Order: sequence, then C-alpha cells, then structure tokens
Amino acid sequence: MIGLLAAFFSSFILTLLIIRFEHVHSRFSGDTDLSGPQKFHTKSVPRIGGLAIALGVFCAITIKLSTNPEVRLELLLLICAIPVFFIGLSEDLTKKISVKVRLIFTAISALLLTQLLGASINHLDIPGIDYLLSIRWIAVVFTIFAITGLANAYNIIDGFNGLSSMVGIITLMAIGYVAFIVGDPAIMYLSFIMASAILGFFIWNYPRGLIFLGDGGAYLIGFWIAALSVLLVSRHQNISPWFALLVNAYPILETLFTIYRRKIHQGKSPGLPDGIHFHTLIFRRILNPSCVATERDWFNANAKTAPYLWILAGLGIAPAVLWWQSTLILMGFALLFVISYIWLYRRIVVFKTPRWMHIE
Repeated sequence: MIGLLAAFFSSFILTLLIIRFEHVHSRFSGDTDLSGPQKFHTKSVPRIGGLAIALGVFCAITIKLSTNPEVRLELLLLICAIPVFFIGLSEDLTKKISVKVRLIFTAISALLLTQLLGASINHLDIPGIDYLLSIRWIAVVFTIFAITGLANAYNIIDGFNGLSSMVGIITLMAIGYVAFIVGDPAIMYLSFIMASAILGFFIWNYPRGLIFLGDGGAYLIGFWIAALSVLLVSRHQNISPWFALLVNAYPILETLFTIYRRKIHQGKSPGLPDGIHFHTLIFRRILNPSCVATERDWFNANAKTAPYLWILAGLGIAPAVLWWQSTLILMGFALLFVISYIWLYRRIVVFKTPRWMHIE
C-alpha cells in the first residue's frame, strides 16, 4: 500500500509542478504544433507527463528495495525501461527523433527484457507456430517485435485527453488481478504501482488536458504493459497466451489497422501521422466539434471522445479477465473483437454511425 501511495502522490505532485511552472520550460516541453492531422488541442500544452509517471514508478520500486534488498524482478524491469523512456522523452524535448530511432530504442528495451529476465513468448497454442517459438532465437525475435509494437501502439492511441492513460490503467488492473489469482505478487505490485502513477497524471490530464503524456509517457506505459503481459504468461503456463493478446486487443488492432490503412490502402509510410484513427473518427463524425463556435464546446468534444474507446478496450479486457485460462474462448472473443472493430469503423467512415453511439 505504501508503494501505491508513493507512486500516486509523487506522480500527482510532479505533474502539478510541471503545470504550475509551465512558463519556465514551455519552450522545450510544450506541444506547440497545432496543425498536424492528429492534433486536437487549441493551445501549447506541456508534453512531458511521462516524467511524473516515471518518477512515481521509481519511488515505489525504491521503497520496496529499501524494505527488501533482495527484490530483483522490479529493479531489472525498471532498468529495461530506461532506453524506451529516454528516447521518448528526448523526442518530447527536441521534436527531432525519428520514428525509426524510437523503435530501435524500444527494441533495445525489449531485448534487455528477454536477456535480463528471460521472458519470451514461447507458445501461442497454435500448431506449427508453437514449434517455431520453441526455438529460442525465434521466440526472442518475436517477443522483441511484439513488445516494440505494443509500446508504439500506446503512442498511436494517445490522441485525446485521458485516452491512452485510462486504457493503460484498466489494462494494468486486469493484469494485476490475474497476477493476484495465480499468486504472483511481483507482477501484481508492478501492475498496480504503474496504474497508481498513471492515475496521478490522469487527474490533471482529464478532462481539461492541462498536460500530455508525450512520447516518453506513452512509450513507457506501452512497454511496461507489454513486458508484464509477457512476464505473466511466461511465468505461469496455466495462463493462456491469448490473455496477453486480448487484454491488449484495442491498441494492437488499432496499430495493425493503421499499418494496413497507410501502407496498403493509401500507399504511404506507416510512420506518417494521419487523421482517420478510430478515435479521430469518433471525435469528428460523432461528436462533431466543427458544428460549434466556442472553445468550451471543442474542449467538451475532446473530453467526450476517450470514454468511447475506454468501453471499446473493455470489450477485449473483460473476457480476457473472465476466461484467462481458456485459449479457445479467448480466440473466439478475439475474432469477435476484430469483427466488431472493423464493422464499427466502416459504419463511421461511410457516415452510417449506429444511432446508439450518438449521445445528446
């Protein structure tokens, strides 16, 4: 409990200080680009919220180390997260780090995880694929690819106030709950302290958007969740590998669909930003902020966007938590999630949004 409180309050206080002294650091930390297709804020906002989350996690792990010097997993995971957080924060401050470089540093963090903690995805309960994953180097490469992809996925869905941070909190609570069920206090602790640290930031980010996660925060959350997902499944063979996939279904599918849309459908680089993500379509075509004239109404539309995606993410997380042991059931829900996502996306694109999605 002390660790959770430390994670929350240290994150909460640092976030407050960043906002309070914005005038001191805004020329370095401010998100001043208001013209990009994925930009929906109307004034410069600090984008270094990841610093507060990193501090929260650091304080919680330091407290645990002070009471139990033999703690190993927590410290090693913190070390693994350094490269991905460093490169994300560097982008937040310089705005000059390419997507390729960010992905390379994220892959380095994932590689450290596979080597220092011995965690890897060694089965998917699919004949043939499981044989390939039984080969160590293939499992390591696949794990690095999966972790790097999920970390980047959280950066992709980080488009509106409270979106990726709350999705992260819900996902971490689900991972922590299953860790509790199978008797893994280390994974449970790591899940809950990150959720607490994110909550300390979330209070200032939603609904007013006084501060943003930035690439440092988004990559750190995504990497942490990916690492815990892999660790939990690899440490407990009775947990289906499809639990890790379904509990992260929304960011994973959003990323895969973005790659398909940009590379195959549009013939563009997957690394380029665009304005037709699922969350962007909800903002523009359901909440329709262009119909209003005041900044307050625009703000309300931004704040109302995230709950749609919280619910969508929950549609994957809920069955993952309920049937974490059953591969067949989780496969069925994964297929249902994909079908539902594509159906909803297509309906919104062709201006046939279901009536129940419109909230007066």
